[in-house]
Amino acid sequence: METSDLNELDIAIVGAGYGGAAAAKALSLLGANVHVYEQAPRIREVGAGIGLRPATVELFRRWGIFDAIAAVSSPSDHFEILDGTGEVILREEWPGMHDYARENKTRFIHRGDFIDTLLKAVPADRLHLGHRMESITDHGDRATVTFAGGEQVTADLVIGAEGIRSLVRRQLFTERGPVFSGEHAYRTVIPADDAYGMVVDDNLRMFLDDKGTKVYCLPLRHRNELSFDITALSDDDSWSPQVTKEGLLALMDGFDERLVNITRDLDVDALTCRAAFDIDPVETWHTDSVTLLGDAAHAMLHHQGQGANQAIQDGGALADALRETGSVRDALARFQDERKPVTDELQRVSRRSWDADELDDVFPGQKPAGAGKEGER
Repeated sequence: METSDLNELDIAIVGAGYGGAAAAKALSLLGANVHVYEQAPRIREVGAGIGLRPATVELFRRWGIFDAIAAVSSPSDHFEILDGTGEVILREEWPGMHDYARENKTRFIHRGDFIDTLLKAVPADRLHLGHRMESITDHGDRATVTFAGGEQVTADLVIGAEGIRSLVRRQLFTERGPVFSGEHAYRTVIPADDAYGMVVDDNLRMFLDDKGTKVYCLPLRHRNELSFDITALSDDDSWSPQVTKEGLLALMDGFDERLVNITRDLDVDALTCRAAFDIDPVETWHTDSVTLLGDAAHAMLHHQGQGANQAIQDGGALADALRETGSVRDALARFQDERKPVTDELQRVSRRSWDADELDDVFPGQKPAGAGKEGER
């Protein structure tokens, strides 16, 4: 689209999570009139650390926020998979580190620091908290969002970025809901000094046993902390399952004694306990004036660590599509054509989880053909 058209483009983003905040930054750089509407009265992201992949880091360089992200994150070289006792099974360098003019390592960051940094890049007068969407009306060339209390916003482009339980998706695209994975994830962040020597560098380690239990140790050395995640099989599909210290310790039977000690010391009340859900691929993400983005379009399980990354990369791809095509309608079609094959595949491989008996690739479908593995036993 021409610069003059982009400057006059009204965009309403529903949801101020990773995808919504990233899209707001990318689209604002085009000169569009972007406003973000978030149902929460304040932004509070809890839980754990995440890894920002090289392609995501490259976008931050393009958007001029790399230094802000780097100040609250640590660079990582590789991901290591071990058995429950600590013997290395596979180790691989993060894919894409050398694909750009400058090396982009994966960076580990606390979720709270990440969303704070992203939202600081959105002008305060463009972020509207306490706006809970009730309905969306698609007029063809424009769309109207109605919020609780009756306030309405009409825009040339409405972006549904409200996560896995997206109301935009449910009202305009599909009524199929989230799919339970058969797993629970228990997450917390602890001081590195309480991690029994497990924080030795800036690399992610995942320990797994033959009963389907996985323990993720993600260092946040810039904070002197460790993000600790136990993922285990369960038939309980409640969104926020109950957990006990005894139950967690039972899951750790047979694991490295250091992991058992960390678990024994955990404050159960400080854990974020969630049943793990994703969604089936959505056939169509967009109309002529509305699109889904991030988890609203392609929520995936956490096993490949790609949910936040794909939401952010959606924001970059959508901005590129608007700049390179002649209309919102054409841009949304290009956006889906480019992004959906990528996210469909990542949803598929993430849903596979990890199997100690069939483990042959650290990054399935995420690296060039022929790329080898290190550290195989």
